[in-house]
Amino acid sequence: MTTADPSTVPAIPHGTVPDIRLCTGTSLPGADVLVIPVILGASGPELPVADRLGEETQISLWKTAVDAGVTGREGRTWLLPAQDGLPAPRILAVGLGPVDDLSPETVRRAAGNASRELALLGEALSALSLLGDLTGLREAAPSERAVISAAVEGHALGGYRYSGARSTPPSGVLSAVTVVAPERDETPEVFSRACAVAEAVVCARDLVNAPAGVLFPESYAAVISDLAVRSGVEVEVLTEEELAAQGFGGIMGVGRGSARPPRLVRLHYRPENGPTRHVALIGKGVTFDTGGLSLKRPDRMADMISDMGGSAAVVATVLAAAELDLPVEVTATLPLAENMPDGDAVRPGDLLRHYDGTTSEILNTDAEGRLILADAIARAVEDSPDLLIEASTLTGAQVRSLGDRITAVMGTPTLRDRIVRLAGSTGESAWPMPLPAEVADDIRSDVADLRNTGTVRWGGMAAAGHYLRHFVPDDLPWAHLDIAGPAYNTGTAHGYTPTRGTGAPVRTLIALLDDVAVHG
Repeated sequence: MTTADPSTVPAIPHGTVPDIRLCTGTSLPGADVLVIPVILGASGPELPVADRLGEETQISLWKTAVDAGVTGREGRTWLLPAQDGLPAPRILAVGLGPVDDLSPETVRRAAGNASRELALLGEALSALSLLGDLTGLREAAPSERAVISAAVEGHALGGYRYSGARSTPPSGVLSAVTVVAPERDETPEVFSRACAVAEAVVCARDLVNAPAGVLFPESYAAVISDLAVRSGVEVEVLTEEELAAQGFGGIMGVGRGSARPPRLVRLHYRPENGPTRHVALIGKGVTFDTGGLSLKRPDRMADMISDMGGSAAVVATVLAAAELDLPVEVTATLPLAENMPDGDAVRPGDLLRHYDGTTSEILNTDAEGRLILADAIARAVEDSPDLLIEASTLTGAQVRSLGDRITAVMGTPTLRDRIVRLAGSTGESAWPMPLPAEVADDIRSDVADLRNTGTVRWGGMAAAGHYLRHFVPDDLPWAHLDIAGPAYNTGTAHGYTPTRGTGAPVRTLIALLDDVAVHG
């Protein structure tokens, strides 16, 4: 066992996030911009701010909004002129859409839109946001807890700015957002939890965004170790010599073509008050994927810094579990490798032996993620967990099937559907996918136990799921989350989702641990 020397931990670029503050009193603090919610009403915009600003001010604001063409349409923002008597010289109106469609996710997206818009104004700003208090809507609003959490997460994550190694930082920054919320005994706890969740997502984003020349298996293991030690989480790192000696043939095979040898990192969070259940989390950590000898097309290869997105999400989730003191034992197994095409790289036609003795015939070296995950799953099973959940940027078939915003979930039907439901509650869309038996037949090899891809063009997502399923005992509930699209946004920013690393599915995994703590 090897753990990282703190002096060897590399400095990776970090994104900036606005300082999120809480206001529950009747006296509102001053700010540069006041963020107000706007509902798309049947006969025009509706502003549910009377409880905070007074009826007279609400009417005045409504007239200004109408004159400026504000509609309340979801996804839109409007910068309005100043008005006397408000705690800020400028106003940003944010659309929530029709009241019947209002949900925590619409609040989260609206807060994200507001933070992104304010960051583009070209100056350092502070904001006072009324999105955390929709009690003016009375029965039509979601629960107060959900609204507060959504506003905090949306403002924090929407305000995330990643500039990497730019010598000149981007102009404009949202320095602080004060979220106004109802004064309840539970409000500070709800606020703190939402901040912890947002911090976990930001951690995953920073890891995914780090260039592969900085974050390779050895340095990534050092970063994870440093984060774990500072959070009070147990950590173990296996070197390439230890991996070879213990029979991790999948990890060693994928890492063989790189000058930077692989690692296996194990994290263990054990709650002080004793766990209710034991959850195994596994995350794919291919720090850069060229495709190996089955070389990828060069036009999008730069995006392959994101091929460790599953491991980043799992790391952030374990740290959040420790921060939130969740009463669930969590063991994370993170295989880290770089898939490169040098003279010793694994070849199509080669045979690899995994940690549990299973053999794989390699048909495509670009189907490498399942090879390292197989070893990780086999090792995680030895811990006798109650549930096993794995997340990985695994197949292009996921993106072709569901697009780049919806996670595909496969596995034990009850756990699969539970995760899909929880993902929806967090705003991280997911869809249940089947594992047809005939697809499993196509990954059987005549020279090994398995082959790492099927022989037909269709069913690639299910073929990968069946491959992983082979390493899970029949009596262990398990789920595979294919996040190839959702983990990395190659398009434009939207809502609280930036370009590049998104942090998916951190919020889903935290929600699952919460649910396991309550329901088992």
